[in-house]
Amino acid sequence: MNRKENDIAALIAPVVAMEGCEIWGVEYRAQGRHSKLAIYIDSDEGISVDHCERVSRRVSDVLDVEEVLTGAYTLEVSSPGMDRILFKPEHYESCAGEEIEVRLNYPVDGTKRIRGVLMGLEGDEVVVRSGEDEYLLPLENVQRARVVPRFD
Repeated sequence: MNRKENDIAALIAPVVAMEGCEIWGVEYRAQGRHSKLAIYIDSDEGISVDHCERVSRRVSDVLDVEEVLTGAYTLEVSSPGMDRILFKPEHYESCAGEEIEVRLNYPVDGTKRIRGVLMGLEGDEVVVRSGEDEYLLPLENVQRARVVPRFD
């Protein structure tokens, strides 16, 4: 998450917690008149539509009062889903053993996309095994990492 997304997460964390949830991640895409703020929430019991609705109302009120975002935007609150985006180092640790797809800012071995099994973190590097190859990917080079859902 970038600085603005981190600031938004810190601002709304208390109201999200009031609903028994935690923030998994925040994405803000400024696209002129069609900006979008996506907030992903999670809880040990799972996330229902009711959770999303209540969190959406509370977050909307806070954002309106604090005027964090200028201009119009669409607010979207949802669970991280099966194909969850990995935002924080602890997400990489908790999803070790899962297949992930990683998009990179800069190529590694000639590619900007790597798909393989997440082995975990070593310091500030994501360890991904793809076939016989093992990649050490600096977190700052990871544009987006997402779990590839399994439908067994």
